[in-house]
Amino acid sequence: MSQFYRYFKANMEALGLAAPDSLFGTLQAAIGTAATILTQIDKYGPRVTVGDLARGATRLEQLAYLGSVCAAFYVGAVIGSIAVAVGRSLAGGTTIADVLFVATRYDLNRTWLLSVLQRWPAIYDSSVAARNVFRFEAVIA
Repeated sequence: MSQFYRYFKANMEALGLAAPDSLFGTLQAAIGTAATILTQIDKYGPRVTVGDLARGATRLEQLAYLGSVCAAFYVGAVIGSIAVAVGRSLAGGTTIADVLFVATRYDLNRTWLLSVLQRWPAIYDSSVAARNVFRFEAVIA
């Protein structure tokens, strides 16, 4: 298990979210998976659910059980976790600016990403209490 994936997975698990090794095991795989999700969000809008995307995109079927979790929240968590893993590997921490830098560097930034990160700071900030409950706020009713 790579150091990147260890940090990435730990951050996703702290949020109560899945992070399959086959989709996120390396920085390149995580960026590719995030780009796939973003392409679908660009097509269907930020209120689409992970379950909807998993039913339509074979590569994402491992995430189908996340069901009604908002895809924008999930990909925000993925991008935040990429930044956390890169930040911890290189510098020991992550800020919202680090997340946005990583998103821009890997062409993962979208106009709505900043609002997702501001609404759910637990995505990238490990000091936020009860991080795993934020995913319940991100469920489309």
